[in-house]
Amino acid sequence: MTPSQLPASDHGDRFVLRRMNAAEQLRAGRKLRRFPQLLAGLIGYGASVMVLVSSGLGAASWSVLTEGISRSTGISFGTATNLIALAVLVAWIPMRELPGLGTLLNVVLIGIAADATARIIPNPPDIEVRALYLIAGTVGLAFFDALYLGAQFGAGPRDGLMTGLVRLTRKPIPLIRTVIEVTVAATGWLLGGTVGIGTVLIAVTMGPLVGYFLPRVAVEIPSRT
Repeated sequence: MTPSQLPASDHGDRFVLRRMNAAEQLRAGRKLRRFPQLLAGLIGYGASVMVLVSSGLGAASWSVLTEGISRSTGISFGTATNLIALAVLVAWIPMRELPGLGTLLNVVLIGIAADATARIIPNPPDIEVRALYLIAGTVGLAFFDALYLGAQFGAGPRDGLMTGLVRLTRKPIPLIRTVIEVTVAATGWLLGGTVGIGTVLIAVTMGPLVGYFLPRVAVEIPSRT
């Protein structure tokens, strides 16, 4: 059977993200490349999240949804975050998405990296620097997202929703990711979450950016014969 392939971006680059369970991910080759890439991607993703927060120009889509659920139900932001992650993981079941080491480390490392970045990143003094934070955070979020996914150790809860839908629908990554981001942001806004210009920028650019970066950073793993 041919390994599952996610559609490449429009420029035609071909890349393969193999569909593997946790044991197969650990047994697969090129670990000296894949494991550092996984760590760099997750740490960079967490740092990019905090750069976006520090810009003060709007939260990412999932943060808007978390805030909206927190406000509408009265539960804490952290509890809402965990409940969303649980709900998304349940959605993996009918899609038959496979967790792995990356799924576990996603939950652990991103928060740690975000907190560490918050302690060292300076507050932007003016709107120009805030705009630079927004742009750098958005590009960084997409790049490091693609970097850790490309290590092929399994997706985090929310990214697994994207990879699962791409695999099932055979639609391109930019389209699926954009639909998810816009839907999540709109739902969060309807529930009372705060939407800013940064939210809109992230929602409409994350799909194309991840679709651009992923073919370029995905580690090709030879099929076992």
